[in-house]
Amino acid sequence: MAVCSVCGKKRASGNNVSHANNKTKRVFMPNLQRVRIQAGHGTRRLHVCTRCLRSGKIKKAV
Repeated sequence: MAVCSVCGKKRASGNNVSHANNKTKRVFMPNLQRVRIQAGHGTRRLHVCTRCLRSGKIKKAV
């Protein structure tokens, strides 16, 4: 599974909890997008989470 190249966000595990308080395992997946970014002397494709995209931590290539 892919990981955010900026913040390192990856899948996290937890529980589904029913109204009867039954617990079953589940997985929280990050919202990763494969984007072209401006990196040094050229462009690269990286997996970046939408939180990093929205906060402007990377510069998207045109």
